[in-house]
Amino acid sequence: MNEFEKEVQSKRNDAIDSGIGFVVGFGFFALIFIIAQVIDLAL
Repeated sequence: MNEFEKEVQSKRNDAIDSGIGFVVGFGFFALIFIIAQVIDLAL
């Protein structure tokens, strides 16, 4: 057995971490899109 498999640093579920990463990335691009729409509407 690999020595890294014995002592894992994080035992959290990877699906939770990737879900959080997806939400953060999606929220960032949605925020940029909303800002662009507000600027387009104002001008």
